[in-house]
Amino acid sequence: MCQNPPVSDLREQNGRTGAQAIERALAVLRCFETGEVTKGVSEIARLTGLSVSTTHRLTRALTDGGLLMRAPRGDRYQLGPALLVLGMRAAEQLGYDQVLPVLQELAAATGESVNLGIRAGREVQVVLDVASSQPLRFDQARGTRVPLHTSAMGKCLIAGDDDLAATIDHLGDLARLTRNTITSPDALHAELRAVRDRGWALNDEERVPGVRAVAVPVRDSGERVLAAIAVQGPAVRLTEDRFEHVVELSALTAAKIAPLLQNR
Repeated sequence: MCQNPPVSDLREQNGRTGAQAIERALAVLRCFETGEVTKGVSEIARLTGLSVSTTHRLTRALTDGGLLMRAPRGDRYQLGPALLVLGMRAAEQLGYDQVLPVLQELAAATGESVNLGIRAGREVQVVLDVASSQPLRFDQARGTRVPLHTSAMGKCLIAGDDDLAATIDHLGDLARLTRNTITSPDALHAELRAVRDRGWALNDEERVPGVRAVAVPVRDSGERVLAAIAVQGPAVRLTEDRFEHVVELSALTAAKIAPLLQNR
């Protein structure tokens, strides 16, 4: 004899189903953070690991809500106008619209590309970027996500954690991206202690061969890390004799933008 499940069980099941739908929709939107501005359903399905039928249903729902829109040509999608409104409002509320000119000043002073990054789970997410004017440069577009342990910004973001061992354990396997990538938990622990002591971090070709980055944390009045600023460029140009000057300029920039971020 069939019996209906208890109401509490139905609510729990519906809650899981609803959360899963939201997670899948967010995964679809995140496909547009970097890369080509338009994407087809098959490409989105491949990037998210979802079935084509599920992806088609999600893209249609997101399009109905204005979060996506059909591209002018072909059966492809792009970000929709509703996200523009939300993005502009978020940039204003978070202070990013006022921070960008300050980062542009840092890029001009150092001659290198500059990023502002925030902690996003086990990754750093670039939220603002300023490209160097140099022909030979290294840029990271806003929306880019990179593993915390391979990034100077990432090291700054986690170096102040109370329990570094627990933080490192949460990162899981420390993937090797170059021969310089720190893959030992003990070595990363020592590196983060050094970052905490000196107040800045270095990415010495640990994610991309030939590229270095120097980063400093942006802290609020209570010393909580809000974000990190990175100055990055070719290792042949961002040499050790420049580190001190770049750190000094970056720290001044961090002090300027901290009030713009923490008062939001």
